[in-house]
Amino acid sequence: MNGQPISGASAGSRRKRGGARLRTLAAGAMLLVLTACGGGDPAPGSAGGQNPSQGGQQENAASQAVVTIAPKDGADSVATSGALKVTAEQGKLTTVTVADSKGTEVEGKLAADGASWQPVGHLAAGTQYKVHAVAKDAEGRESAKDTTFTTLVPKNTFIGHYTPEDGSTVGVGMPVSVNFTRGITNPEAVEKAIKVTAEPAVRIEGHWFGNDRLDFRPEKYWAAGTKVTVAFNLDGVEGRPGVYGKQKKTISFTIGRRQVSTVDASAKTMKVERDGKIIKTIPITAGAPSTTTYNGQMVISEKYKVTRMNGATVGFGGEYDIKDVPHAMRLSTSGTFVHGNYWASAGTFGSANVSHGCVGLRDARGAGDGSTPAAWFYDRSLIGDVVIVKNSKDKEIKPDNGLNGWNMDWSEWIK
Repeated sequence: MNGQPISGASAGSRRKRGGARLRTLAAGAMLLVLTACGGGDPAPGSAGGQNPSQGGQQENAASQAVVTIAPKDGADSVATSGALKVTAEQGKLTTVTVADSKGTEVEGKLAADGASWQPVGHLAAGTQYKVHAVAKDAEGRESAKDTTFTTLVPKNTFIGHYTPEDGSTVGVGMPVSVNFTRGITNPEAVEKAIKVTAEPAVRIEGHWFGNDRLDFRPEKYWAAGTKVTVAFNLDGVEGRPGVYGKQKKTISFTIGRRQVSTVDASAKTMKVERDGKIIKTIPITAGAPSTTTYNGQMVISEKYKVTRMNGATVGFGGEYDIKDVPHAMRLSTSGTFVHGNYWASAGTFGSANVSHGCVGLRDARGAGDGSTPAAWFYDRSLIGDVVIVKNSKDKEIKPDNGLNGWNMDWSEWIK
């Protein structure tokens, strides 16, 4: 019986069981592939899963940081000061960019804790700005926000008329003087918007004369050769309620050689000092006893080869009206000049004071004689040169009477 062959029925049963086993293995392999590709939820606690009890978060979760920008997106007629602020909650600001339509960025300051950002100055009026801000939460995930707004278009504006002129070369006494077209009630904001710098560097401070004039100067006269730059950023500054500046420009000027001339009203002479050396002593005539010349440091603010001088315009009625005063240089707003005089005898200069408060030098009518003392001084003087008057029987000139702030102590100037 041991050699008896296996029957057909028994062999077929084996083949069926073997086929079923192969089908089961194949199904298992397919299930494994589907599980790996399908990303199905693994059982809690398994290697590929996350245990809710551990309090973890998925890597692609949204940032918890919330960026807020004021004013809101699309806002119009936004105030140029105090309206723009960027803040972050549940995170810290990492990037804040504010720029106008030309790409000019607004300088700002980020708080030490990263929670807020504000501009350090005012915005321009009638200008569209784009804001881009990014913050990160504690997990380093970023949240960004972008907005656009437009500042107000003012109905009332002001500008500042300034001296000296852009590109000019001036004397060592020349201040930067700005006269505003409207009275200013917010002087801090206006002064902050005008930046005066010098090369070589020197401390420069502003001083207000009334509410419509602001002058800048260093403690002492400028050094010869100094380069001065004045940046006006008044566009958008609210100088008084509802009145905004509309000026944005930069000018520069150069300080020339140092020339300081000293008039001794008692000795009736003027000594011209150039770069520390006396280059000429000129006989003069100063104010008569009844119309004395101011004492003090005065700055040449205007030059006229020939001009008219009418006593009625400066409180002297009809005492004089000279239509062709030669080589005239203004020292005060009230009418003090150093000028040529052709109507007094040559012997007057250096011996008598006969003027109505001016400093007179011998000259020829028509200003055509270049050899006269007045012509010599005129040709060698710059706007901004200093003329000091001493030993006159008059008071010191007021600092705001012309460009004469040098008559104010530095401690008073910087108050």
